Amino acid sequence: MTTLKKGDQAPQFSGVDQDGKSHQLADYTGKKLVVFFYPKASTPGCTAEACDLRDNFERFQANNYALLGVSADSAKAQAKFKDKYQLPFPLLADEDKSVINAFGVWGPKKFMGKEYNGIHRTTFVIDENGIIADVISEVKTKEHTNQILK
Repeated sequence: MTTLKKGDQAPQFSGVDQDGKSHQLADYTGKKLVVFFYPKASTPGCTAEACDLRDNFERFQANNYALLGVSADSAKAQAKFKDKYQLPFPLLADEDKSVINAFGVWGPKKFMGKEYNGIHRTTFVIDENGIIADVISEVKTKEHTNQILK
């Protein structure tokens, strides 16, 4: 789906999280950044993915990674998701899809025979210099940490 690949410069995104705080690529210079896109807060697959990342958050911190979740949900929905599952990382409420489109993860999907446009579950690992180090498009929600920290 996405046209971004390993070795590309990451998009200069800017978005607001569940608390209205702004996040942009420049905020993470000098850190590795995991930007994970998920279809909808509090759905089974998205919850499994977020909780796997939460349960391994110390491993990410020990390896100089920051995490940032992104979906098109409202700030209120993101805050509820973050609070309910005690997620230790920000969740961008990308209702205008500016970050989603910058990373190229919005497009046609099929579910139960219906076609519609939506977010393709994709994770980007960005290095300390803003270069994409990995693109994970076949996300295993319950083992996502191991896909990132391989």
